[in-house]
Amino acid sequence: MSEHDLYSQVPANVPRPRADPQAGLRGASLPGIIARIEEAVEVETRSIRTDVTFDLQASNDRKSRYLYELNKAVRDIRPDVLQANRDGIIRLRGKLAENQAAIAAHLKAVTEVAGLIQDAIEQSEADGTYGSDAFTRMRSA
Repeated sequence: MSEHDLYSQVPANVPRPRADPQAGLRGASLPGIIARIEEAVEVETRSIRTDVTFDLQASNDRKSRYLYELNKAVRDIRPDVLQANRDGIIRLRGKLAENQAAIAAHLKAVTEVAGLIQDAIEQSEADGTYGSDAFTRMRSA
């Protein structure tokens, strides 16, 4: 199967894999991958904090794709290439930690809102006959 057949269904704006099989060994693609991951993480972190319409699923898909690229790039990479990209890797680690904190805060807020909605639904459906307060009063009597 030719590369053309393999990518005939992929939109034109989606980047194609590099044809150079030695690129990962030399680390030529590593700085680019790190930069793409950093950009995606920065956009996600900022958007989680400011944009209620942000598509978190699309962002997760993008990060997963970049993680796959990163794993492929570093699979057989030489230690000197990793060392040469150390600053970028450390910078990325910091951005990922900030992203993780933003996601945790977002999930906490979603959980709290879901709890408030659940409480409101339970209160609107309850007539007081079978509420937990009734059972507490019965036990203490």
